[in-house]
Amino acid sequence: MLRIGLIGTGGIAQSHIEAYLEFPDLCQIVALSDIAPDKAAGLKQRYDLSEAVVVDDHRQLADLGLDLVSVCTPPSTHAPVTIDCLDAGINVLCEKPMAPSLEECDAMLEAEARSGRTLSIVAQNRFRDDMTTLKQAVDSGLIGPISLMKVDSNWWRGRSYYDLWWRGTWASEGGGCTLNHAVHHIDLALWLMGRPGAVTAVMTNAQHDNSEVEDLSLAIWTYDRALAEITSSVVCHGEEQSIVIHGRDARVSQPWRAVADAAQPNGFRADGGNPELVAKLDALAAAHQPLAHTGHAGQIGDVLAAILDHRRPAIDGHDGRNTIEAISAIYQSAIEHQTVPLPLDRDDPYYRAGHLTLVAPHFFDKENSVTDQEGTISL
Repeated sequence: MLRIGLIGTGGIAQSHIEAYLEFPDLCQIVALSDIAPDKAAGLKQRYDLSEAVVVDDHRQLADLGLDLVSVCTPPSTHAPVTIDCLDAGINVLCEKPMAPSLEECDAMLEAEARSGRTLSIVAQNRFRDDMTTLKQAVDSGLIGPISLMKVDSNWWRGRSYYDLWWRGTWASEGGGCTLNHAVHHIDLALWLMGRPGAVTAVMTNAQHDNSEVEDLSLAIWTYDRALAEITSSVVCHGEEQSIVIHGRDARVSQPWRAVADAAQPNGFRADGGNPELVAKLDALAAAHQPLAHTGHAGQIGDVLAAILDHRRPAIDGHDGRNTIEAISAIYQSAIEHQTVPLPLDRDDPYYRAGHLTLVAPHFFDKENSVTDQEGTISL
């Protein structure tokens, strides 16, 4: 029975608790840590975690014999909290984004290496039936070499979203929608298509005049013979999100749709297209075996099994770092008005912690700073 602790008991911690509770034969939540212990005590009562102790400093967890902690604190704290836990001999599942800088990501990976423990970064959307179906379709080769991927990470947040104390500044949030919302889709884009060779991007703050950070960015990723277009937003009403992948022979998308055109002798599109190929792709999607656990539960189940089986988790710290590298390149390109080649080297200023805070535009001043907000987290 693995002993579990949670550090940070804000909204996302509830997803972790509910996921751990799906594996009562494998783990037990025995500790909750929050700088506001009343908040942790409230979650303890809500989920009837009678065996869990509540502490106000994550370093107190080192003496509790924990096997795994979920780090659910604001992004700017992920690196120091994770490093403390790994150095204390505790495996870590850290919420996205891994950290605001590649320098901090590498410090976390170095802590994992010297501790001999496991670090996994939350990317729960890889554990969704629709996403695994899309991945299977791409990997099948049926659509042919990829030409274009269009990713719409379209979210909507009201102005008051940035009133919460840690949101809306480069120093405390680490970035805006590109880092903290599109991180999900950027991870999926890398999973589906791999690391690009270069990034070109622009960004702005279109609707949140109480926040320093961007609420909209557009990026073009360049591959050898393909492009990807990534939209990151918290200004899109309806939150219509999609991933569309066009190959030489067909396109597939999430929400699921397969289309395969065929050419007339003159190159123009022929009526009817290629129904046989569409049928093969639809059959592949229909044959997908539903995952036993999805979302956070899917990833947490994999991490628990990885610890017990002494193997690497499906998503590790290097996956989290790759996502931060792509995001760092988006910010660098948007700020410097240039195309940024990947990988980013250690001597690149955008590798270092704190550099983005120094050079990023402050679109507006952050006006309010509240410690808590009413309402649920809608996903």
